[in-house]
Amino acid sequence: MTSRTIAQPAGLPTTRPTIRDAVAALGDGPLAEPALREHVDPLFSRVLARDEIYLANHSLGRPLDRMADDVAEFTRLWYEDMDAAWDAWLGELTAFRAMVARLIGCGREDAVVHKVSAGQGLRAVINAMPTKGSTPSIVSTAAEFDAVDTILRAYAQKGRASVRWVEADDDAMIRAESVTEAITPETDLVVVSRVYFNTGQVLEGLDDIVEAAHRVGAAVLVDTYHSAGVIPGDFDRSRADFAIGGNYKYTRGGPGASWLAIREDHLDDPAWQPIDTGWFAKDSHFDFARGRLRLAPGGDGWNEGTPAPLIAYQARSGLEFTLAVGVDRLRSYSVSQLQGLAERLSAEGLSVRTHAPRGAFLCVDTDNHTGDHAAARARLKQLGVNSDSRTDARGRGIIRLCPDVLTTTDELDRAAPLVRDAILGH
Repeated sequence: MTSRTIAQPAGLPTTRPTIRDAVAALGDGPLAEPALREHVDPLFSRVLARDEIYLANHSLGRPLDRMADDVAEFTRLWYEDMDAAWDAWLGELTAFRAMVARLIGCGREDAVVHKVSAGQGLRAVINAMPTKGSTPSIVSTAAEFDAVDTILRAYAQKGRASVRWVEADDDAMIRAESVTEAITPETDLVVVSRVYFNTGQVLEGLDDIVEAAHRVGAAVLVDTYHSAGVIPGDFDRSRADFAIGGNYKYTRGGPGASWLAIREDHLDDPAWQPIDTGWFAKDSHFDFARGRLRLAPGGDGWNEGTPAPLIAYQARSGLEFTLAVGVDRLRSYSVSQLQGLAERLSAEGLSVRTHAPRGAFLCVDTDNHTGDHAAARARLKQLGVNSDSRTDARGRGIIRLCPDVLTTTDELDRAAPLVRDAILGH
């Protein structure tokens, strides 16, 4: 396998292209591969030099070249300005919140709060919410990602919450009607995913879940980790109370760049005063007053201790790129790629899960071939294709594959028979 070469036009200086210029050169219409290769690939020259077919974009997103420059800017400010760097650092955190708000369709920028993990946002909600009984009563599903599932099970095990788990059906799918049926007048919180991590299922019927929860006075928290940057944002329209997510995957922001979004009418509601808090949640950080706690208005009241501004620099280029190209265009291109990849894999005799709609990745069954998804994934990596594997909510093994705008048609052509060989043990 040979890595692609990103050629510089003869006679021109080897300056790094800007996101703005590259996206402008794509035009306003649907994304097309020749234009992507010419204008977008140069933004990613460092990661594209890797000698592999990368189909794990649903896991760790590929960073832009500029990400390293942005991180260097953070460190330069530290070296040169020391404590005065905080003015710039806090400005970048504000910009990070604003870009995430645009990404997820949240009208109030201050309603987005930086968290180092999506699970941190979940805990903040559980610990803050008003409850009808002595402990929170939560409805969730058995298909949530471990970041959510582990926290909920820990709360249940310690007697800090009562959790009702909704099981997947025989096809490992979560049905909205099963969630709504589990909601009772005692329910305080419903936790579901917009896109499920182990199947790629887009949860249809979220509006029905929100309506059923609100009817009994319960709140809804949506895990958007596999939908933010994949499906155009609809937080405000969905009427969900909270959303958690992060920039590790589709917006190429790496670890630590996560967030909690809060519905506007919960921001200054005394019934939702957060307990997971810290001095950066105070209405005046530096007065060091004692006595009655006064939290900052809006989402700032959901801050905790000293923030980690590095993540704002780390995530900046990926968010700028995603917003500049447009999630709607990225979604259309992804759907076309997935359809083409599914056809290639099916032609190789593999069992591809064909449910629709799905997120940005597809799943290939392994149990009806090798029965060992981890071994198949390891063989695939040796063959030069970077992917990952999981089990679905019914315990069946799958290989997950996710192309993106950097993935070429040639790579998809070459990947399909390699996936076959890896799964069949050839």
